[in-house]
Amino acid sequence: MPSTHRNLRLFDHPLIHHKLASIRDRTTNPSDFRRLLSEIAALMMYEVCREFTTVIAHVETPLERTAVRRLGAPITIVPVLRAGLGMTRGVLDLLPEARVGHIGIRRDESTALPVGYYTKLPADISAGPAILVDPMLATGGSCAHALKLLREAGCQDLRVVCLVAAPEGVARLESDHPQVPIYAAALDRELDANKYIRPGLGDAGDRCFGTG
Repeated sequence: MPSTHRNLRLFDHPLIHHKLASIRDRTTNPSDFRRLLSEIAALMMYEVCREFTTVIAHVETPLERTAVRRLGAPITIVPVLRAGLGMTRGVLDLLPEARVGHIGIRRDESTALPVGYYTKLPADISAGPAILVDPMLATGGSCAHALKLLREAGCQDLRVVCLVAAPEGVARLESDHPQVPIYAAALDRELDANKYIRPGLGDAGDRCFGTG
């Protein structure tokens, strides 16, 4: 998954490309949009989890006691409300044992700046990896703000997972949070004058929940 951005990991997988083509299509209905968002998130998580630490444990098979490897720390998924909720089901299908925190951020349409309105995280979120999920990485303002909140909660092992990223958003996170890897299904061309990703896929929250 090479990229000219040092923190960006892009996925080059036929199934992800195929599903991304459908989710970009303006005629895709909310039900299919939610399903595709969940499926792409699950496919991406296999690679996101690659560097998680494991510990040795023992189980009794039907024949004998044997050593096995289990995840070494609790994992927390943190969707950015509300669009990030659409990715959470796919992640939990792969990691049903994960905890889920929530960070609510809206964009001030007059300034395009993030405004936080809700934060609920596990008390021991710093005990393991935290994965911030949001379909769109546009200006990077909301994601940078959410990462700041997670840092303040003690998180050291952080990852960002998004569907579509703009170069401006990637650059913002590389500047504000240089140690945090960004996983994306696509790096799009640019932001337009209204700070929307081009070609993008529209407003992910509206398309996911049928409110557009």
